[in-house]
Amino acid sequence: MRKLFFSIVMVMLLVLPLTAQQVDISAELRPRFEYKNGYKTLLKAGEEAASFISQRTRLNLNYQQDNFKVRIALQNVRVWGDVSTLSANDNSNSFHEAWAQFSVANNFVLKLGRQEIIYDDSRIFGNVGWAQQARSHDAIIAKFKTSENGKLDIGFALNNDSQAGIKNIYSNVAGYKTFQYAWYHAQMSNFGVSFLVLNNGIEFADLNNDAKVNYSQTFGPRLTYKKNKLSFDAAAYLQTGKVLTNSVSASYFAVNGSYKATSEFNIGIGFEYLSGKDTNDVSSDVKSFNPIFGTNHKFNGWMDYFYVGNHLNSVGLMDFNATITYTKDKFSAKFVPHLFKSAADIYAGSTKMKSNLGTELDFTIGYKIAKNILFSGGHSQMFGTSSLKQLKGGEHTKNNSWTWLMLTFKPTFYVSK
Repeated sequence: MRKLFFSIVMVMLLVLPLTAQQVDISAELRPRFEYKNGYKTLLKAGEEAASFISQRTRLNLNYQQDNFKVRIALQNVRVWGDVSTLSANDNSNSFHEAWAQFSVANNFVLKLGRQEIIYDDSRIFGNVGWAQQARSHDAIIAKFKTSENGKLDIGFALNNDSQAGIKNIYSNVAGYKTFQYAWYHAQMSNFGVSFLVLNNGIEFADLNNDAKVNYSQTFGPRLTYKKNKLSFDAAAYLQTGKVLTNSVSASYFAVNGSYKATSEFNIGIGFEYLSGKDTNDVSSDVKSFNPIFGTNHKFNGWMDYFYVGNHLNSVGLMDFNATITYTKDKFSAKFVPHLFKSAADIYAGSTKMKSNLGTELDFTIGYKIAKNILFSGGHSQMFGTSSLKQLKGGEHTKNNSWTWLMLTFKPTFYVSK
């Protein structure tokens, strides 16, 4: 695959500048050191911290001519040392993006192929950019400009394991068999409003071993307001339908505000609620809200105790948080404390426990070394409670923390004139 990609690049470099409006070739190299000492879950007795270096490497090719665009992003994701120093093969390569977009008519664009899907604050649809592999979908999106200030996207995806000539049950590698969604956004002076409707289908074998797809629906609005030094946003979503054979009834609400106190300091406060299910509830109903395709690392603490491959169909969450951000010249810093509570009840046997799950303190810094080089790092500390221990196991009295350091290089190799 790499040989094919590099061959395409060479042809593009030699031929396309003669006709194309724009061609650019860039890369991203992102090595990251992490020290995980109770990351995602509390350390258990006898467990020790882990440290490693992972790396994302991307080669990006963008081409545009008239009303036609193409993007190809070849990606390699690895942990240093996971491939032998004498290895002749490297199976860590993939196409993170491979899509084409063209204008069908005035105010109507069609985009299809492997692509990132990002809307609003990335709570329901995001690219999960923190993860070295990130997230992309095989999808078709019709984009409409509905008015001077309005736009509408309609998306569709259909996943299969192979080109088999007979029907088989999809293994859910992508997490879904199919989805359809519509997203509308309008910007009116200081106000913005979005509305999202997502119909997400998962395929499974029924009692007769026949393939069946059941759908869950996620829908709701998001509002934003910004004027001078103040900004606010709020969102509310409901979930219904079915996940496999289980009925869904879940909800979400969030509100955030921020104030730019000086040219360097910005302060904010926020609250987020994701519905949950009591731990003594033995029904099969899904009552816990699922952010589905969201960039969950961005929310609920950077130690990823909640909704990053975990905490689904659990007690939900209430997250009270604040943000202090400092930015000056090439330097930036951010401090984010969180107070976590369960949205549903936690029981130890027949004893109802306190809803307080703990406090997390997140701190990060960034420094722009050069135009295309960024250094960043951070430290997070989780102060868990006995209720968190009841949910996740481990020892809440241990030092549960996470430290990371990262360099991001984004060179541009070629831009056509």
